[in-house]
Amino acid sequence: MKDQKMKKNVTAALFAAMTCIATMIIKIPTPTMGYIHPGDCFVLLSGVVLGPCTGALAAGVGSMFSDIFSGYMSWAPATLLIKALTAGTAGVLFHRPKKHGKAMRAHCAALVCGGILGEAIMVIGYFVYEAGLAAFGSGSLSAASLAAGAMSAAAGIPFNIVQGTVGILLAVLLLPVLVHVPDIREWIQKTGSPA
Repeated sequence: MKDQKMKKNVTAALFAAMTCIATMIIKIPTPTMGYIHPGDCFVLLSGVVLGPCTGALAAGVGSMFSDIFSGYMSWAPATLLIKALTAGTAGVLFHRPKKHGKAMRAHCAALVCGGILGEAIMVIGYFVYEAGLAAFGSGSLSAASLAAGAMSAAAGIPFNIVQGTVGILLAVLLLPVLVHVPDIREWIQKTGSPA
């Protein structure tokens, strides 16, 4: 039991590091001053492999550190929360009491369903945060400044959708590889795992 907890903690630290590195290494700049990256693949896999709680923590921390190390400090608190919710949502949907069995096709379908909802939370979360940040930056939180902030934040939605889609596709490609690790295979096959 103690050995399994240690393995899961080490794996969580590795997923946080992989999330951070995948977010920082490959960056495709967008016209909105942000960037598209493959880090969301590891955000989703954190929730699936580690479960919703541990996976949310690993994904949130890894993503937050990528913002800090990349000079996006004002985004770090939002990223911590948004990516944790993304991973947690994907993990909850993947680990719900399973009706889909243990076949890889069923696991991938559960990952896609969890990934779509998780990435929708990411898109909405960044939209809300960016709209509020823009309104706050204008010096007032009036209806006009919030509307202007929402208009400017809306420009980032298509890029976040692309990033989420790439994350889901990469996660689906990597999941069959990860299940060859005995502990990971055991963790993802547990039904209703809350950890």
